[in-house]
Amino acid sequence: EMFGRIAPTYDLLNHILSFGLDLAWRRRVAGLLKDGRGGRVADFATGTGDLLIALLRRHPDLAGVVGLDISEPMLAVCREKLRKTGLADRAELVCADASATPFADDTFDAVTMGFGIRNTPDAHATLREMHRILKPGGAALILEFSLPKNRVIRWCHLKYLRHGVPLIGASISGDRQAYRYLNESIEAFLSPSEFCALMREVGFVQVQSAPVTWGVASICQGQKPLS
Repeated sequence: EMFGRIAPTYDLLNHILSFGLDLAWRRRVAGLLKDGRGGRVADFATGTGDLLIALLRRHPDLAGVVGLDISEPMLAVCREKLRKTGLADRAELVCADASATPFADDTFDAVTMGFGIRNTPDAHATLREMHRILKPGGAALILEFSLPKNRVIRWCHLKYLRHGVPLIGASISGDRQAYRYLNESIEAFLSPSEFCALMREVGFVQVQSAPVTWGVASICQGQKPLS
């Protein structure tokens, strides 16, 4: 319900609050995807589709891309963006829960997720679902907010999250609660090292994380074992 309320201003606020860096972060995730020729990708919590679009643009040879989100208003914005960019015929959108998707086992060559895993009620269950629908050798690429390790940068970033983000978010979206939730969910979520441990727990191998922009976000990735 909350994401449905903020869907009309979601993209604008993403770009403003991240100083435009969110698009670069998503392009970086798309660039980590290995040769997409003939591959199939599922983008969990696809929202308004920025990561989905980055994947489609970076890998025009993908055989199929599915964007999944639990919020139909967000998917409506995504659908219109795909139409305007001429990419609508290359992507399928599905309204479903990321922890209980309608896909068969061993279906996708990669699963991506941008800024969605901390919003799921059960991150462990969502990772298990990613693992289930990936083909052996398939990759999970997860972009999520994190807190910088450097104490000075972390202090400045927390001030911005706690005071700047809710104020800006409320002034543009009219929904202060949603942008208060944003900073609270970031602070409460697992650190990249803890999240990588959770990925290993559900069966991923070659798990690693990389900070972006001083660690205000991180990209965690892992692979489903070949056997």
